[in-house]
Amino acid sequence: MAFSDSFFNRVEKKTNVDKNTILDLAKKLQQNDLKNEGTLREVIQTLSNMTGRDVTKDQEDKIINAVINDKVPKDIDKLI
Repeated sequence: MAFSDSFFNRVEKKTNVDKNTILDLAKKLQQNDLKNEGTLREVIQTLSNMTGRDVTKDQEDKIINAVINDKVPKDIDKLI
């Protein structure tokens, strides 16, 4: 899936995370198993630190449950 520069601009505007950081994280995600709870917790913490937003244990558990059970929307562009 290819994302346009406008997508990255919208993400950066909302999160203050630049395109290169996003692409580096995407590479990391591609190289790991996203059904692995440990990997998901690491990614969530990385994103939390990058965006400066705290994620509670309950929120983290809900995110992990959604990802593992394929309950994540497929069209990410609509979320931004």
